[in-house]
Amino acid sequence: MSKKIAFQGEPGAFSHAAAANVFPGDDFVGCVTFEETLQAVQSGRADFAVVPVENSLYGRITDIHHLLPESGLFIIGETYLRVEMTLLGVAGARLEDIKAVQSLSVALGQCRKFISANGFRTINAVDTAGSAREIAQKADKSVAAIASRFAGEIYGLDVLASNIEDADHNTTRFLVLSPTEKLAPQQGKVKTTFVFRVRNVPAALYKAMGGFATNGVNMTKLESYMVGGAFTATQFYADIEGHPDDIGVQHAFDELNFFTDYFRILGVYPAATDR
Repeated sequence: MSKKIAFQGEPGAFSHAAAANVFPGDDFVGCVTFEETLQAVQSGRADFAVVPVENSLYGRITDIHHLLPESGLFIIGETYLRVEMTLLGVAGARLEDIKAVQSLSVALGQCRKFISANGFRTINAVDTAGSAREIAQKADKSVAAIASRFAGEIYGLDVLASNIEDADHNTTRFLVLSPTEKLAPQQGKVKTTFVFRVRNVPAALYKAMGGFATNGVNMTKLESYMVGGAFTATQFYADIEGHPDDIGVQHAFDELNFFTDYFRILGVYPAATDR
């Protein structure tokens, strides 16, 4: 029986492509916002969600850091998607036919050199996949979309140029979310993601982090953000390499708990290898 997988965006979005990599052959539920994406899983309309958490060019996806800890959902996996921009035209169009390109402003910015070299006029749109859909509907050979190859396949567009992005390291990390907790086995490479708030005492964060260093636990991510609009209520989001049952992680968490007034594990999951 196929599962339903929620993602943010239209069919053909990069989030859709990431979800299809993790759940090939399943059914996908496109959502307008990240809130709606998480709600789809919370309500049972979808079995899982695949959401972006950080990008190698733009850093963290702020909405996810705020929404995930309060969602009641659990991280059960991760995947990395190389963001490859593709120039897509209607059937029969050639590169020399194109006069204008349409896409999300961020995507246009990521392809600035290619656009400039070809003298294209740019058209800002809401997203990449929506641009592909609109180009297919317009059937104008002089206008192309910048989107994923996956979007081109969905909307029947021809690939006029591949890998047109300026930076060849543009990669997005996605998290797989579930309504039920599923801890990865202790064997193999494992990541643990958690959130915490330190107590209001001098050097609390420094002391809380010391346990990871002294116990040989590698922390791969540490982000801070305000909670409830209060400048004094700073929450931290962290990833470590290791399992909560590892003795070093246990000792590190013991020290962390001594200096925090809130601590919650969001997921224990296999570390992705497809970076």
